Amino acid sequence: MSSTENTNQILLSEMTPEGLNEWFDKRFTQSMAEYKASKPTKLSIMVTKGTLDWAYPSFILGSTAAAMGWDTTLFFTFYGLTLLKKDFKPQITPLGNPAMPMKMPFGPEWFQNIEWNMPNLVMAGVPGFESLATSLMKQTLSNHGVVDIAELRTLCIEAEAKLVACQMTVDLFGWKKEEFIPEISDWAGAASYLDSAQDADVTLFI
Repeated sequence: MSSTENTNQILLSEMTPEGLNEWFDKRFTQSMAEYKASKPTKLSIMVTKGTLDWAYPSFILGSTAAAMGWDTTLFFTFYGLTLLKKDFKPQITPLGNPAMPMKMPFGPEWFQNIEWNMPNLVMAGVPGFESLATSLMKQTLSNHGVVDIAELRTLCIEAEAKLVACQMTVDLFGWKKEEFIPEISDWAGAASYLDSAQDADVTLFI
């Protein structure tokens, strides 16, 4: 036993119960702070939607966190799993989304500032409305310098974020693994995801 440890033991033995409790609380707080500082922040995102507007939050948060050095895992399940396909073309629909204004990404400024709140009946009855909405959204994103989904997905991969695919969803929809990008970190189920997410510092459901 070192002289320092021996001295500490003597001091502890001379402490009152109140002083010992105070010493323990300080040591515990210090140890927990050292432990948190020694491990990276962990982020876990469950990605359940595969539309253009829902794909952006997942990949933006994932790529940013991974670039910051966070231990990042994105678990793709149900329709969100389509975002990991080699050939994917996410679309957007304003149908049933009253919070989505239809602003035009072209024309004079006064025209672009108009919010075209289309009734659901019009959006459902006009052929090709979803494709039109997708084109307008992509043009709006491009006008503001926002990168596309494919590039954001690549940024996640380059930053070493873990992209986990739900095996149950693959089996459910009859997809083949060959349809998906090779950079998928793992093919797992709910139990594996929960095991990974239980000690995450930040957990998101998108």
